[in-house]
Amino acid sequence: MSSTRERALALSSLSVYRGVMRRTVVSSLHRLLQSSLEDDAFSFVSAWSDYFMALAKKGMTSNVGACIGDAALYDENVLSRSAVRGKLDDLPPEVVEAASRDLDVLMDAAATSPEDLLADFCSHSMLESAVANSLPRWKFGQLPSTLSQSGTQRLQSVIEFHRRHGCGIYARYRAFVWRQCKLEPIPYPDPVRLSDLKGYETPRQMVLDNTLAFLDNLPANNILLHGDRGTGKSSTVKAILNQLYPQGLRMIECPRESLSDFPHLTQLIAPVPLKFIIFIDDLSFNENDSTYAALKAVLEGGLAARPANTLIYATSNRRHLIRETFQSREGDELHLADTLQETLSLSDRFGLSITFSSPDKRQYLDIIHALAADRSLDVDPAELDLHAERWALERGGRSPRAARQFIAMAESRLKRGLPLD
Repeated sequence: MSSTRERALALSSLSVYRGVMRRTVVSSLHRLLQSSLEDDAFSFVSAWSDYFMALAKKGMTSNVGACIGDAALYDENVLSRSAVRGKLDDLPPEVVEAASRDLDVLMDAAATSPEDLLADFCSHSMLESAVANSLPRWKFGQLPSTLSQSGTQRLQSVIEFHRRHGCGIYARYRAFVWRQCKLEPIPYPDPVRLSDLKGYETPRQMVLDNTLAFLDNLPANNILLHGDRGTGKSSTVKAILNQLYPQGLRMIECPRESLSDFPHLTQLIAPVPLKFIIFIDDLSFNENDSTYAALKAVLEGGLAARPANTLIYATSNRRHLIRETFQSREGDELHLADTLQETLSLSDRFGLSITFSSPDKRQYLDIIHALAADRSLDVDPAELDLHAERWALERGGRSPRAARQFIAMAESRLKRGLPLD
């Protein structure tokens, strides 16, 4: 048998990693290997083009090894699920052996070179040399480090990868959104880092410390980040994820209108051996909005316990979350105090309530200068202060958001050689 025929048969016989065959690159490679054994030159060059374009769409024409290696690493199968749960001993040895063999097959198939395929096809079929020479080429590149070994060592590296990072979508993605009772990955989450955020060191450290305790399996609290608009509440939560996801942290954004789905969401992620923050942004309720009862039950008080691998972080411009009016405090209820207690009970169920207030002038200008230093802006400090203050006044007040927007404008104008005003 030729190496091409062996590779085509081996890919056809995948078992534990058979799901990888549904990936576009692997399936098109399989078709190309098969067509190279036939006598139809039209079918062969068509399969060649399909495989090359499948790689091109992923930007992997120069790194086939990484492309197919990632498909294997992020496949969800009986081995990866067992590795995540720490229950590999429950798998029959035949299954573990088959998984090791499948990994070797996939990595060997990834190494298929254009020259090998052309040589095998032209050894038994006619293909015009001009066409053969003009076919686009790809390069093997290199395998992911987890897969760079072979045999038992490769399998052990893969098992350790799943123990650290999970499997399937939880290994591939760090951020998700809960939408229409389904968990959807966010391929390009906000890349903000803690180092990008200026000021508010104390409240941010409180969030970071609580999250680190959570990851260390120590007692940790749900958090409500409340305060003035534009002070970096949401950015803090997203930056925490970007810093700590290599340690097993994942985040799921849950819109307020989906709060009633909490039991379904928590049931889905409870068995996953990773830590999840359920993120509710800009949380608030009207007086007659009964959906807050669903959140109250999840935070504390419901019959079903919140999973140990889950915390809730919410942001709000309101400390007590529920919009109140003077009429609600002067109403004609016999037990008005009970009603007021009800409106406060939700925010009280967050173990940590952290305030982000608008900065004063000095704090605002400190943020401005820190951002300007990050971007190496060459501008007179007094001039920067003057225009930054004017910018804030024109936009209704000082805030870190206003500072970032001003610096973005200033950088653009300075790099075009324009004055700030």
